[in-house]
Amino acid sequence: MSPVDSRSRLFLIDGSGYIFRAYHALPPLSRASDGLPVGAVGGFCNMLFKFIEDMNAGEKPTHLAVIFDKSEHTFRKDIYPAYKAQRPPPPEDLIPQFALIREATRAFGLPAIDMDGFEADDLIATYARQAARAGARVDIVSSDKDLMQLIDGERIFLFDPMKSKPLGLDAVMEKFGVTPDKVIDVQALMGDSVDNVPGAPGIGPKTAAELINQFGDLESVLARAGEIKQPKRRETLQTHADQIRLSKVLVTLKDDVETTAPLESFALRDFDHALLLKFLEEMEFRALTRRIREHAAREGIAAPAPAAAEESDDPPIDYDRYITITDLDVLNAWIARAKAQGYICVDTETDSLSPASANLVGIALALAPNEACYIPIAHRSAGADDLFESGGLRLAGQITQAQAIAALKPLLEDESVLKIGQNIKFDVSVFARCGVNLAPIDDTMLISYVLAAGLHSHGMDELSERHLGHKPIGFSDVAGKGKAQVTFDRVPIDIATRYSAEDADVTLRLWRKLKPQLARDRLITVYETLERGMPHILSAMERDGIRIDPDELSRMSAEFAQRMLAYEHEAHALAGRAFNIGSPKQLGEILFDEMKLPGGVKTKTGAWGTDAGVLDDLAAQGHALPKVLLEWRQLQKLRSTYTEALREAIDPTTHRVHTSFALAATSTGRLSSSDPNLQNIPIRTEEGRRIREAFVAEPGHLLVSADYSQIELRLLAHVGDVPQLKQAFRDGLDIHAMTASEMFSVPIEGMDPMVRRQAKAINFGIIYGISAFGLANNLGIPQSEAGAYIKRYFERFPGIRDYMETTKIFARANGYVTTLFGRRCFLSGIKSKTPSERAFAERQAINAPLQGAAADIIRRAMVRLPKAIADAGLSARMLLQVHDELVFEAPEHEAQAACALIKQVMESACTPAAELSVPLIVEAKAAPTWGKAH
Repeated sequence: MSPVDSRSRLFLIDGSGYIFRAYHALPPLSRASDGLPVGAVGGFCNMLFKFIEDMNAGEKPTHLAVIFDKSEHTFRKDIYPAYKAQRPPPPEDLIPQFALIREATRAFGLPAIDMDGFEADDLIATYARQAARAGARVDIVSSDKDLMQLIDGERIFLFDPMKSKPLGLDAVMEKFGVTPDKVIDVQALMGDSVDNVPGAPGIGPKTAAELINQFGDLESVLARAGEIKQPKRRETLQTHADQIRLSKVLVTLKDDVETTAPLESFALRDFDHALLLKFLEEMEFRALTRRIREHAAREGIAAPAPAAAEESDDPPIDYDRYITITDLDVLNAWIARAKAQGYICVDTETDSLSPASANLVGIALALAPNEACYIPIAHRSAGADDLFESGGLRLAGQITQAQAIAALKPLLEDESVLKIGQNIKFDVSVFARCGVNLAPIDDTMLISYVLAAGLHSHGMDELSERHLGHKPIGFSDVAGKGKAQVTFDRVPIDIATRYSAEDADVTLRLWRKLKPQLARDRLITVYETLERGMPHILSAMERDGIRIDPDELSRMSAEFAQRMLAYEHEAHALAGRAFNIGSPKQLGEILFDEMKLPGGVKTKTGAWGTDAGVLDDLAAQGHALPKVLLEWRQLQKLRSTYTEALREAIDPTTHRVHTSFALAATSTGRLSSSDPNLQNIPIRTEEGRRIREAFVAEPGHLLVSADYSQIELRLLAHVGDVPQLKQAFRDGLDIHAMTASEMFSVPIEGMDPMVRRQAKAINFGIIYGISAFGLANNLGIPQSEAGAYIKRYFERFPGIRDYMETTKIFARANGYVTTLFGRRCFLSGIKSKTPSERAFAERQAINAPLQGAAADIIRRAMVRLPKAIADAGLSARMLLQVHDELVFEAPEHEAQAACALIKQVMESACTPAAELSVPLIVEAKAAPTWGKAH
């Protein structure tokens, strides 16, 4: 033990703060061997090791400890049972990690301190004051504002781990408007909604600081409250004086806890590398394990040999072995090796993330681990820009784009050589603009997606850390951040080589590791039939784009603006005064403070909630103003999201909009689109449907919309083996009317539309595992009545209940569900002990096989359609995919033939992989606009 005196420097780390930062900053992570949640443990270890490394590079402490909360019950709960009562319990997957994090702390050779009945902040206050009295400097490592009351500007400082700098008196004044000794007085007045400290209602931080600075301290404020001129403020202080004094007790940190671990025991010592490595290997943290070994090597410490489980067939990344190719003879030698080997990894570097406008800057290739190269073709010098003969920009000595493409094109199009990439759709698009058809291809992103959809994301950096234990160089590390970021053509070639060659190397390693797992998990067919062909299909669709009429958008935008203004005037009249209709705060005051409408609920910030659900409830009760506000909001969203934004998205060169489709963004196989998002254009309202009128065909052409009819209900009838539903679909009946007839024993002929509407709501609700509460909201009926509807539905169609229960049992046992075509959809919360999380995952489990199968079917159709169209001698182009709908553009004279062919291919998309017991029906129509074709 080492005594604490004036020569000492003590660091106290707020361990609980570290835990929650680590948990929320990183995606969920489970130990591969047994599924144990370890994401927060890994994040905590990385943060702690970084802190230790940064600390060693600066003024090294003499003493260090990590302080934790131990339990929810503390002495403050005894004083005020409602203290922190609003805080939700820790996430289910975090709870088992608390003990592991303490074990990790001790593995780093650091004390892990906690005590029953006290919060970590109390222990920090006690140790900080003890050390300060002994003359030591104390740095509290935390961003918790509550600890600012301890800062004295001489001995005790707060160290912000996010900004890596100490915070003193100036930081306290900036945060609270008072000196540290008066922080608890300000906190007592302002309260804390997060910790449920009541404070003085209506008094915020600025007013609290103003009062304390005016009167000197809290007791003086309360004693002289009668002198305050503002009536409401004066009344609040006088009425709530006892509550305010209680609040001061709650926010005051206890600095005299009788601790069991003395300060001397916090003396800093080197951690035991063998103990730490053993812990990290048990947690299966390969990247951090490697960093600790490197740390040991730098310190000249002999570390134990890696465990067998950590050994890999691939050597560590060696940047020194990457080469820059500026000579055609060298490039041709790499091409010859690729042809002999039969596969090569390819990665393009461009000056933009938009494949529609990106210019090729360079190409990276990899043949084997650590055998990677970068071919710069359009890098600019830091000084003067040298010109290609063709007018491009380069540094002297680079191969020109024309030379590189001419040399590589035969290889990139060679059917006998597999081209491997990560998110290879981008590379397909870039090469297509250079006249190269990149084929055949494998995509590590899509391989990972097939193996683990719903478990984690599938970007290269995460896959590298997860599967290879290696953190790649980040783009911002080479190109900068924010306003200082440069395009890749401005990155020096030596730096670009390390970055780009590493990308190709890592992708090749991932392919070598993940591709065999498809066979192990019997998912080769899923990958080959549902994923592998999609990059080329979507790349062509993105490059083709779709034409939009800007004048039609302008007309709609102007009309929406006029109607919004009318709604605004109507809202002002109903409210009795003018207000900012777009301000939730003002809206809440109007509805609940002034008009006294029922059902108001305040958010954590103290403002009234005015979201769509609140307004819907009020409108359903017959209140006029909420209905007007909903109409205004609908038009405002349509105008900002579509009529204005779509005009800006029109490419000035092609005069078309080029959306970007994401292949690995959902757990069910559904595609999504962005820049702009064309998947969510509303179709249930007349105004939303009008947006599609702005999507038009080129002159002499028509748009063809082909839409699967009620595909998920058809799949439900098939997988649930429901005789009545299957027969209704075979007979071409109105499925909702048939359901209503079955449930309510009424004839289909002359059926009340309301009865059909109820059946329709149940039909679609069942697909999403709807509850009685949800159905009641949808139909505007009592919950008991909705519950009776659902019960009757399952009595009439028992196969559906059996399907749902069987699916939930399978999901709980396996952690995933499967579609008809074998796609696995993983469900992260299916084993949660939190009822709400588990119930949500169970609803996902019910829907995922249906939505996933529908997504699989349309993918199968999309892969087949280009060849079928070409074989028929037609020139129609597939432009958009929106859920269950495909949109094409065809010459007018081919439109009807295209409709017939598209319909035939889409309706037969299941075969031969699956034979449905109900027919798939596609409605296909041609028209000058998307709106008229749909």
